Amino acid sequence: MTAGIGILAQASPMCQDMFGVSPLVAGGFVGLLSIFNMLGRFLWSSASDYTGRKGIYCVYFVLGCALYALIPLSQRIGSVTLFAGLTGVIISMYGGGFATIPAYLRDLFGTVQVGAIHGRVITAWSAAAVLGPQLVTYLSAYQRAHGVPRTEAYNTTVLIMAAVLVLGLVLNLLVRPVPDRFHVREAKP
Repeated sequence: MTAGIGILAQASPMCQDMFGVSPLVAGGFVGLLSIFNMLGRFLWSSASDYTGRKGIYCVYFVLGCALYALIPLSQRIGSVTLFAGLTGVIISMYGGGFATIPAYLRDLFGTVQVGAIHGRVITAWSAAAVLGPQLVTYLSAYQRAHGVPRTEAYNTTVLIMAAVLVLGLVLNLLVRPVPDRFHVREAKP
């Protein structure tokens, strides 16, 4: 989630720096990303009903890693359209992840403790909301301070985000559901 929120929070300056668009166009781009975020909540969470939650998270991580790795290409060839498409799908998966996590938690832990566990996940999500934008801002500023042109200052950052997604994939693959025998059963009337 650090990767998704990092892009979402820095979308306007990122678009302006990478492609030289006006603040008005960059603001419109942020609005477009909001629409992708909303659509992702419906589409990806619905898809998870067919693929399973663990499977859809694998898609988020693998596809997200590939899309992040393609962002420098969009900058190199000067394609704002490709950049908007890549980041739009990335942000749709961010929204999808947010919408899918309660069902994934239920799959892993049963229904009784989902509320408490979800609260902890939202706390971690909040930490990512602080860390992601700071990481993107710091890394791009560091790149510029060391002579990287403004248009290319985010390229290393998005590749680091791709690496973070690889780590997320590995961790997702290691997650195992709590055995049913440990699930709390509601008392029968």
